[in-house]
Amino acid sequence: MCALPLLVAAASLTACSTTVPMEPAPDAAAEACANLTVRLPDSVAEQPRRWTDAQATGAWGSPATVLLTCGVPVIAASELACQTVDGVDWLVDDAEAPRYRLTTFGREPAAEIYVDYDVVSGFDAAMSLSAAIKQLPQVGPTCSDRPES
Repeated sequence: MCALPLLVAAASLTACSTTVPMEPAPDAAAEACANLTVRLPDSVAEQPRRWTDAQATGAWGSPATVLLTCGVPVIAASELACQTVDGVDWLVDDAEAPRYRLTTFGREPAAEIYVDYDVVSGFDAAMSLSAAIKQLPQVGPTCSDRPES
């Protein structure tokens, strides 16, 4: 009889968990990703920070509307649109619109943010995260180095 209240209590704690499940990227253990992670802001575009269960990741909003992963593969060349926001270059992938994937361009290791545009604009998310993202060394080309289409 005592087990039933404990089971109900355990289930309710799990349902209220604020941890967002994520997978670490291949290069999540890079020192630059650690430098980025410790500088993640408490909010992104007015969305409060949530805890994640994977190294070099971040999440904001409830439900999570902005997801960040550091240590993703570097993209050397792409046909995707390239935008500079607060000194950080981003490749913008809208293939899953209204969820957009923004991946750093010319930085190693690379990071990406996955944004729900129904709630947050990619520009606002990129602006909120730019100080942390600048911890990733600029080692490659920039948006302005790409030929105009």
